[in-house]
Amino acid sequence: MVTHVPAEAHGDERGALIAFAEAQRGALRRSVLGLTEEQAASRPSASELSLSGLLKHVAEVELTWLRMAQQRPNERQRSQDDWANGFRLAEDESIPQVLEFWDGVARETEEFIRAVPSLDDTFPLPPAPWFPKDGRVSMRWLMLHLVEEFARHAGHADIVRESLDGKGAFELVALERG
Repeated sequence: MVTHVPAEAHGDERGALIAFAEAQRGALRRSVLGLTEEQAASRPSASELSLSGLLKHVAEVELTWLRMAQQRPNERQRSQDDWANGFRLAEDESIPQVLEFWDGVARETEEFIRAVPSLDDTFPLPPAPWFPKDGRVSMRWLMLHLVEEFARHAGHADIVRESLDGKGAFELVALERG
């Protein structure tokens, strides 16, 4: 659900892509409004997903894609052994910390996308069974993929939140706006 598209998004492809990514980030952020850490960590549906775990996951996924596009090492790269830890907060982590981390990643993504010479510039995909051999994707593809990733998980967050207390996306927008 897009609640606000900033003026800079109109007529500017980079701005539009950034604005749509931010709108979906906002939906995920709103999913924890008014909840305790314990409520946000609970798993009230048939899924193993929690709201705080979803926030951590999307923040780390965005960082992973950003580092691939920058062709830099990912300082938070997960192995198969700790992959599941990307979906739950550790003892020393809190929602405000995860949101602060994600805000930093989002700022870095925006700065990077605004600075690349062209949205047609590409970067290599890592070897993986789900990627084509020697595959490359564009910066435009990266931003569309992030919008897709955030929107998919915002839908998950809607279901988890409604399972917790019945609040849906529109109620959370109203709650956020006071």
